[in-house]
Amino acid sequence: MAHPSTDPEFWHQRWRDGQIGFHEGVPNDALTKLWTASDGSVLVPLAGKTADLGWLAERGCDVVGVELSPLACAAWFEERGLVPERDRSGAYEVWRQGRVTLLQGDMFALEGRFDRCWDRAALVALPPELREPYAALLRRLVRRGGLLVTFDHGGSDGPPFAVSDAEVRRLFPSAVEVRRRVMEDARWPGAEEVVWRW
Repeated sequence: MAHPSTDPEFWHQRWRDGQIGFHEGVPNDALTKLWTASDGSVLVPLAGKTADLGWLAERGCDVVGVELSPLACAAWFEERGLVPERDRSGAYEVWRQGRVTLLQGDMFALEGRFDRCWDRAALVALPPELREPYAALLRRLVRRGGLLVTFDHGGSDGPPFAVSDAEVRRLFPSAVEVRRRVMEDARWPGAEEVVWRW
């Protein structure tokens, strides 16, 4: 039986209910310490309203976030006092202002090419049955790889779901671990956050 998180309504309800514990509110620590590119296009899958979008744009990158929830897209611009241009393109409602574009819709409908990818909370949001299609999509869309953050908490519950080192290497054969640290999360004592460059 498929996990409830495979149903778009699961995520729409999380945003309606404000159950967005995955939202950090500030640029991610791994991103600010390990990101090296200062130009080109950057794909941010399952972007939510992450502050990472603005951080990347401020460094000269053209940022494209993909997000299912219209509430998340609206919030990203509203919280910064920005009024985005909006139109429709293929499968997506497009929200755009400056170097930041949010594509509201299904990640798996995405086409095009991007220089790099920043995945802080996408792979770990997906149950096991969606990981291979997701990784195959990224390998097709992204020219130069990027940074990927995973969690290994040894459990089967999620999201965020545990993704083992072996699975990361299977999904992204070029992946190299660049940082590992113990998470401070009472749900999973001893759980590790791992950052990969692929």
